[in-house]
Amino acid sequence: MVTATSGSIARHYITLVVLILAGELIFSLPFHIPRFFRPNMLELFQLSNTQLGDIFAVYGVVALLAYFPGGVLADRYPARVLISLSLAATACGGFYLYTLPGTTGLYLLFAYWGLTSILLFWAALIKATRDWGGSGEQGIAFGLLDGGRGFVASLFSTLALVILAHQLTSSASDEAAMQSVILFYTIISLLCAALVWFTLPHDSPTVPDRVGQKQSHWRRALSDQRVYLQAGVVICAYCGYKSLDNYGVYAVQVLQMTPLEAASLTTWASYTRPVAAVLAGLLADRWRPSGMVMVLFACAATAFILMRGNADFGPASGLLMANLVISFVAVYALRGIYFSLVEESGLKSADTGSAVGLISVVGFAPDIFFGALTGRLLDANPGPVGFQHYFLMMACISIAGLLFALALSRRLATRVAGSSASACK
Repeated sequence: MVTATSGSIARHYITLVVLILAGELIFSLPFHIPRFFRPNMLELFQLSNTQLGDIFAVYGVVALLAYFPGGVLADRYPARVLISLSLAATACGGFYLYTLPGTTGLYLLFAYWGLTSILLFWAALIKATRDWGGSGEQGIAFGLLDGGRGFVASLFSTLALVILAHQLTSSASDEAAMQSVILFYTIISLLCAALVWFTLPHDSPTVPDRVGQKQSHWRRALSDQRVYLQAGVVICAYCGYKSLDNYGVYAVQVLQMTPLEAASLTTWASYTRPVAAVLAGLLADRWRPSGMVMVLFACAATAFILMRGNADFGPASGLLMANLVISFVAVYALRGIYFSLVEESGLKSADTGSAVGLISVVGFAPDIFFGALTGRLLDANPGPVGFQHYFLMMACISIAGLLFALALSRRLATRVAGSSASACK
């Protein structure tokens, strides 16, 4: 009996570990390289910040179209099948990136990745995580998911950094060194696809719903105000997350670091993600996710405001570096818990995929516009001035997120009060 129980517990946590690995490695090719090695990528492909932003916009448009149908698929098919296929398809794009395509090829590749990394993957991952956490541990479930994803991102970006540094010190060309990084991410994505296929539970496919039942899932999601308020929280938090993509450029243009030093800075800073996400998850379960989200948005807004005032300070500025760290921690903590709002809102488990699909359509829209907007902002105002505008914009977005979270909290409080009154009757 003890052995069986231990085995069940082990399988339970193995499932989470596999979800964590898949949840991060699916985005390693489209996002790790541009985030951790942005100056290197801009130089390798001869891109401006504006061009790279437009490439991300193409990814975002395709992803936006894929989120909602992906939610419907997640409500009907096993996560094991959807996630493994998505990882394998995304890895195939890595072999094309290895050939160093031109700008047009990059547009097509990121459009392809917008489909492969979202349609079969995203809602399936969120639904599987919600199911894993049950009703009482949503904060820690999503905190462990995103914290674990952060650790995976940091670990593999560190390995990629070691590969890059070794290649450069071995007299390899910059081109060959970055190709080694691309091949590394491609191979680990393929290996993760195999791991998911052989490890995740072999769930039986959901019996197809009747047409009326299928429609009820998305109709309930579309008519629920709580879904849109959660989407507002996610879009603001995700803008914060996307803002970290430009910290490498900030390190080079303002802090006068080399591209390798900038990659090291963003890589090591990413190790705050697992700590921030897990702690936020624990606190959210002991308090409430909506309240925790409000606190984190307030911290992020404060950090961005202070960074705006000190954007031109050198790396020796303790205040600037402290606020850089705070912005990392607040953003990563928000990512760790914002989907725990789904359970706090009382949405039906059967509607999770559809609700997550709708939230994601709105919440991850920054994939379309954020890179293009900030790329133009920074190209038009190079150096400290551009980043002063940049950090002010991020402060305003964080304040908007705080207001969305406040509105959601009040909405949920009204709902709880109404339910209590009905129970008393």
